[in-house]
Amino acid sequence: MKIELRGVVKTFKRLRALDHVSFEIMPGQIVALLGSNGAGKTTLLRCLAGIVSPDAGAVLFDDEPFDRSQMERRQRFFFLPDFPLVFESWSVIRHIGMTLRLYGADGPGSEERVLELLRDFDLLPLAEMPFQTLSRGQRYKAALAMMIAADPEVWLLDEPFSSGMDPHGISAFKQQTRAAVARGRTVIYSTQILEVVERFSDQVCVIHKGEVRAFDSLVRLQANAREGSGALEQLFQQLRAEEAA
Repeated sequence: MKIELRGVVKTFKRLRALDHVSFEIMPGQIVALLGSNGAGKTTLLRCLAGIVSPDAGAVLFDDEPFDRSQMERRQRFFFLPDFPLVFESWSVIRHIGMTLRLYGADGPGSEERVLELLRDFDLLPLAEMPFQTLSRGQRYKAALAMMIAADPEVWLLDEPFSSGMDPHGISAFKQQTRAAVARGRTVIYSTQILEVVERFSDQVCVIHKGEVRAFDSLVRLQANAREGSGALEQLFQQLRAEEAA
C-alpha cells in the first residue's frame, strides 16, 4: 500500500503538533519516525491510523483520501500504541482470535500461524492468561502477536523499543518485521533512540516541533554525513542548537 501525506496540519489548542507534513512511503520498507518527546510522532501515527483527523491537508492510501468509515481499507493497517488497549479480563488467545476475525484472517492455517507466534514470543504458557495479569512487556508481545497474526499491509507502532519487551521479544519482533517487509508489508514505528534507527530502518523521518526536518533513506543520510560523525547525531545537534539560539 502506498502512503502519502500532503500538507497535514494538526493543532491541539495552541499547540501545533503537525505543521504541513508531507511525504510518500512506498510498500516494503521499515520507516522510523525519529524525534524527541513532543515532536509529533504519536500524532502522526494517529493521523495515519484515522484516530485523529487532520485540520488541513490529506492522508492518502494508494492515491485515495483516507475515510475511516471504509472498513475494508481499515483492515489493511493496524495501529499499536505504546500501551496496548485491551479487554483486561480477556485472555491472550481470545484477543488473537477476535483480531483474526476482525481482519478476516481466521482461515485455513491460522491456528498453526498463531501457535508459531506464541512460541516465537515466549507466550505459549500465557495464552490462557488474562491481560490484567501480564507485565508491560508481555502485554506488548501479546499485542504484537495479534497484529502479526492478522498480517495487515501496514504496521503502525508507537515506541515498540520502549515497550518493556525482553531481549528475546525484541529479537523476535525484528525477525518478524523483516519477514513481513520481505512480503511487501510496510512498517512505520516511532522512537527517540538514535542507535535503534541506525540499525533498524530503511527510511528515516526526523520530526522536530511538528515539522519534518529530514526524510530520506538511512543509506543516503549516512553518506551525506561529515566524516567521523553520524548523520542523525549531526542533525539532532543542529536542532538542539536552533532551540538554544
